Amino acid sequence: MNEKFLHYIWQNKLFEAHSLQTIDGKKVDVIDVGRLNTDAGPDFFNAKLKIDDTLWAGNVEIHRNASDWIKHKHHTDKVYDSVILHVVQHDDAPIYRLNGELIPQIMLHYPTEIEQRYESLLANQKWIACEEKLKQVDSLFIDSWLTACLTERLSQKTEVIFNLLVQNKNNWEEAFYITLARNFGFGTNSDTFERLAKLLPLSYLGKHKDNLFQIEALLFGQSGLLFSSKKEPDEYQLSLEKEYRFLQAKFELKPIDGSLWKMLRLRPTNFPHVRLAQFASLIHNSSKLFSKIIENPEFELIEPLFECNPSEYWTTHYLFGEESTPRGKKLGKSAIHVILINTVVPFIFCYGKSKQNEELQETALNLLEKIPAERNSVIAGWQVAGITASSAFDSQSLLQLKKCYCDEKKCLQCRIGHKVLSRKNQ
Repeated sequence: MNEKFLHYIWQNKLFEAHSLQTIDGKKVDVIDVGRLNTDAGPDFFNAKLKIDDTLWAGNVEIHRNASDWIKHKHHTDKVYDSVILHVVQHDDAPIYRLNGELIPQIMLHYPTEIEQRYESLLANQKWIACEEKLKQVDSLFIDSWLTACLTERLSQKTEVIFNLLVQNKNNWEEAFYITLARNFGFGTNSDTFERLAKLLPLSYLGKHKDNLFQIEALLFGQSGLLFSSKKEPDEYQLSLEKEYRFLQAKFELKPIDGSLWKMLRLRPTNFPHVRLAQFASLIHNSSKLFSKIIENPEFELIEPLFECNPSEYWTTHYLFGEESTPRGKKLGKSAIHVILINTVVPFIFCYGKSKQNEELQETALNLLEKIPAERNSVIAGWQVAGITASSAFDSQSLLQLKKCYCDEKKCLQCRIGHKVLSRKNQ
């Protein structure tokens, strides 16, 4: 069995503790298994145990084979002199410190059914490995784990935001603008949208925010889409080109390659041209958007801020030079909710964390409970498995669980997986 499984057995004290003894017959009582080390060095820090009548405090190293100590060159590394116990599955070699002292060593014995369950989970090809056992786990326990998954997801997003803040000299409005732009790409064009925002600072748009036409000229010009149309440019497109050339010289701008935008298999309402027109309208109608959100972080007040209507030209267009049946291109409710989930909530949570404001972090979580659950194949899959998402709080938790635990087969790190593995009389 792999070392991660042995770590799991040790960390959760699932071994046969009553019969523990060193290879040379000394009784071992484990008082504290220690803290799992995720960096270089011994596997568990600050363990406490008694060997015969002697109390020991130090580190624990775990290997499948005792000889792995030498294979991994621990016998030449002074860091491993702090190991007070070597835990192995197979005793095939004695292990020594640099000064020649013998390191106490035990063989790890545990119920074979735990290993069998783990192997069964790893081999399972169902949508989630524990699908058949999921209904045996208490719903309150699952809810608790899902809340932890959500906090983990927000913490991961917070780290991305903090890195973006460093790049932008701690300018929250600029970092928010870049993240907002990325999420206006709705997955398919997220990278290109973010690249555009980084090449067109918010301060440049701010100088012309009272003029929607100029904002469109800047965004479409910088996007490269203004010059990549295969159709003969119409009057509006030519006007945008002329305005962009003036602004390009003013700000010394260099547009991105228009071919970077993806359109294959996209519905017309999701074309990058439409999204850019909506984004332009949002910039035009908002000032210090992030500050407004932080001042009044209520769902009923935030949602209307993103109800943006593009300019009149886009009522009859999805692309430049191709007229279509008149139709409003207002950003829809479901799209707004995606923006709130992926931009607004993480930023409120991150800002609260940076200011050590737990109330603001809690506000971010409460906001998710007011947003409808996302609709996608993952959430549909969980519903089939017996777990229904009633809000974005639930759907975000379930997305994190599926992506970071189920898909990676990290059953050993999953609390539901632990329940399944350690459950008696299955």
